[in-house]
Formats: sequence, structure tokens, C-alpha cells
Amino acid sequence: MVQPSNVQIETLVDVARLAAQAEHGDKAKVYQEGAEQLGISLQTLHRRLAKVTVRAERKRRSDAGQVQLPLHEAQLISALLMESIRLNGKQMSSVQTAVERLRSNGLIEASWVSKTTGEVKLLSESAIRRALVEYRLHPDQLLAPTPAVELASKHPNHVWQIDASISTQYYLDTTLQTMPRAEFYKNKPDNFKRIERQRLWRYVITDHTSGTMYVEYVLGAETARNICDVLINAMQKRSETDPFHGVPYMIMTDPGAAMTSSVFRNLCRALTIDLVINKVGNARAKGQVEQAHNIVECEFESGLRLREKITSLEEINDLAWQWMRVYNATRKHTRTNRTRYAVWMLIQQHELRLAPPVAVCQELAVSAPVEAKVNTKLRVQFRGQSYDVSSVPNVLVGEKLLVTRNPWRDEEAAQVVIVGEDGRDHYHVIPKVEKDQFGFAGAVEIGEHYGRHADTLSQANAKVLEQLVTETESQAEAAAARKAKTVPFGGRIDPFKPVTDVVLPEYMRRRGTDLDIPLPQVESPLLNTVQLAKRLSSVVPGWSADSYKWLTKNYPDGACEADIDVIAKALTTPKSHALRVVGGQ
Repeated sequence: MVQPSNVQIETLVDVARLAAQAEHGDKAKVYQEGAEQLGISLQTLHRRLAKVTVRAERKRRSDAGQVQLPLHEAQLISALLMESIRLNGKQMSSVQTAVERLRSNGLIEASWVSKTTGEVKLLSESAIRRALVEYRLHPDQLLAPTPAVELASKHPNHVWQIDASISTQYYLDTTLQTMPRAEFYKNKPDNFKRIERQRLWRYVITDHTSGTMYVEYVLGAETARNICDVLINAMQKRSETDPFHGVPYMIMTDPGAAMTSSVFRNLCRALTIDLVINKVGNARAKGQVEQAHNIVECEFESGLRLREKITSLEEINDLAWQWMRVYNATRKHTRTNRTRYAVWMLIQQHELRLAPPVAVCQELAVSAPVEAKVNTKLRVQFRGQSYDVSSVPNVLVGEKLLVTRNPWRDEEAAQVVIVGEDGRDHYHVIPKVEKDQFGFAGAVEIGEHYGRHADTLSQANAKVLEQLVTETESQAEAAAARKAKTVPFGGRIDPFKPVTDVVLPEYMRRRGTDLDIPLPQVESPLLNTVQLAKRLSSVVPGWSADSYKWLTKNYPDGACEADIDVIAKALTTPKSHALRVVGGQ
């Protein structure tokens, strides 16, 4: 670039001075004459003037930072803009279009009033944009990523992240085939359908603390069986050059159908793995495994094109595992500045939970917890064996518990699944009840001592309530009060007070109709004179032979039982005595 000479610099300074002194509208003429004098274009003149002159700092506008657009109008404009944005983030409506639509519908004015003339003027598009930015309502601001929170884990194997991704480059037919973009893209779905069962799925597992990666390829789709097989294989001890193994304490994954299947949940529950399903759309929660996918694709899969034909899934997995071990052992992690295997090897003995064999893990995946009822001995029956649940917190007789296998002590213990207050599964190991040669299991020997189970929560509560009812301070006092038959609650509670306190209304008598039914006819049995004499002898004072003669004379055929009172009255009157005298003659 040619530097201006001293003469040219002096000329430029003169031009700048004349332009500064020129009246409004005359500056263009000064600049044109200066360009002609120097033999350069106007653009070159202004560039050189900027180098040889010092401009005063531009004065800040008095209304800087102020907006004329009301907040509620800015919110309407922003809402309409956000509604026009597709799921892919493309804005389908401009600020100008949104303002025009809202103005035409009478929802906003987007105007300002001139202080000098009082004229109402419409805000320009740039002014509206500035207002949206000032209010933090511009779509670019609203769509900005939310602040991320860095997650930490306690130790190796504390948290694993699992994710599946379909390969967009390869499928396995008789050999590993590439997927040319011209042949496999969205407008040719039949080509994808043709190789659906041969498409490669890549599962990646990362240990959150060390960043160690485990890679495995499967065919077909993201299924519950595939995710279970991959997790089981990752937990096994594979070789001395691959130290990564063990059962994690927690797994973070996305809400895919396979990840949330009952089979995968059963496996995690049986191995006491806390399964954390991320919210939909929150891929950053497992950003480590997402980045691991990118590493595998760039560092490993990019080399498959340069290799001879691969004919089986086992072959590609062998290559992937070989690359995986080298990468974990040699590449330093940016967070720890150490290799991934080196950091994983810091795991302590109590932190490394060894996984059961593959066959046992596969059985655990299809074995859901079963309900078992607690009997009076605080035991449950599970898989033909009896287990002691007396140590389970707040266990009750008759309660149903969820019982599953204990993969580490399968021959001697099971485990109870308890849902905690946090909504997650917690596990309580219950020992198997062993029987002696006579079939007794954990029994107390007679004559030695008599033991009993500790009070359950219900029993403890029952004792508290007993003292409350008897108004005593101990169980002994409560028992004594019950024996003395004291009135509950000291007689302070009147159980019928809700009844006696009610004032019932007096109801108006309702007219009715008599029921016309025939009265029943009661017929007394006929008694002979002997039977009458037996009945009368017990009710007539001074009963004698004369009385009997009178009875046979006056009632030779007997009488009804209803007549006994009449006959007795006749026998006890003076007239009857006269009769008796007559009868006696």
C-alpha cells in the first residue's frame, strides 16, 4: 500500500480543515475538489482523511437506552415472532411482517409522539428491534441456550452414561457397506427400508468421572435386548489390558423406548442401579456420551473406509474394542489431564462392585420383583425359600413386600425393593432362613429363654394409643387401668352428645287411610272337667271335693281355657258356696 507523502498529508489536512468550516451542504464540494487535486477517488480520499485527522468522540444521544415501544406491545410482537419459528429454529416471520399484522388487527400502535410538533409517528423497524433487545424479548435472546450446570460424580463407576446412535455411514450386508448420500437420503425411504435389519447401531457407555468409553455395535434397532446385552458386556471383566468393568451405582440415559422398557428397568433394579431418565430435549444432561459418539465416529469409523472388507459384526466389534482400549489408555482427558484408564484405576475396593456372570444378569433382566406376604414370624416366601424380613424398616405382619434376587448373594439372601421418599428404589438385603436337622428355623430353645421380635411400628403406635386412652404414663399403668375397667379417656367423651345435641324439627301430621283387614280369630282349646279341676285347684282357695262336684254339674262337657277366670270367680263368690252346699246335699 502506497503511503502518502508529506505534501499529500498537508493537502489532506487542508481539505479536512475546509470541510470542518464549510456550511451545511457544502462539504461534498470540498471533498470533490480535494480528490481532484490529489488525483484520487472520493473513497480513497475519505480513507486517507481518517488516517491523518483526529475525530472527536461521538456524543452520546440524550435518549440512548430509552425505548418508545410499550412493554406489552413488545411482548405481543415477540410472541408472534416466536410462534412463527419452526422446530428447526428457522424464523418464518420478520419483525416488519409481525408489526404489520398486529397493527392491522388493532393490537398494537408501535408509535411515538414528537415533543416539538406533537405529531404521532410510527416507530421504525430498527427502533422496534432495539426495543425488543432492550426488553430481552428478541427471538435471538429467547432462543439462546439456557445456562448449563456442571455435573460432578463421586468416583469411578459412580455414574455411567449410555446412549445409542444409528450409523449414518455403514450397514452390514454380506460385508460392511457404505451408505452413499446420493442413494440414501430422505427422498428415497425405500432404500432405508431395504437395509433396515442390516443397519449398524452404535452403543457408547462412558464413566462420568474418568471419561472411560465402552463401544459396542449391534444390528437391527434400538431394542431392550440390545441395551441389556451391551450393559451386561460392559460390566464384565474382559481382559487385563481393559480394566474398565463393574456395576455402576447410577445410569443416566435418554427416555428412549428401549431405555425405559421393563426388561432394562428389571436389570437395573436387580443390580441396585439407580436409573435416571433425562427429560425430553435435555441432551446436555448426558453431553459426555454425546461427545463420545463424536469421538468414535471421527477417530474410529473414519478409518473403516481404508480397511479391507469386514464380513461380520464380531469383526467390527473386535476392531472397535481394540481401538477403544488404545484410546482409553493413551489419550489424555482435557478435564483430568490424564488418560481415562489411569483415572479409572483410582477406584477403591468398596467402590468396585463386581458383576454377576452374564447368564445370571440375563436372568435378572427378565425376572421382575414379586409380591410376598409377611407372615406372623416376619418372614416371606420367595423362590421356594423363606427369608427373614424382621430387619426391614417399619415392616408389618400381613404386608406385601416386593422381593427380588440378590445377584451377589443369591444362595444366601434376597432383597426387598422399597420406594423411598425421593421416589427412587432402595434395596434392603434379607437373609435366607436356615433350618436345623429337625426343621426348626431360627427358633428359640425352650427352657433357655423366651425371645420376641422387637415391636413393629404398628405395635409401638398401639402402645402409645393405649396410654392415651387410659390416660396413663406407662404400659403397666395402662394394663392396670384396663383391669380396673376404668372408663376410656376419663369419661370426658360423651359418645351420644352428637345425638342429644341435635334439635329435631316437629313434622306436620299426615292424613292416612285405615287399613281394612279382618281381625284374627283366636280359638282356645277345650279342656275336660279333669283338666279344668287341675287348673282351678291352683287358683281357687279352699278347693275341695264339693268344688269338683259343682264343676262337673255346671260344666259336664268341659270348658275353654279362656273361661277359667270366670269359673274361678264363680267358685269364690258366696253364691257358689250356697251352690256347693246344695251340691253337698
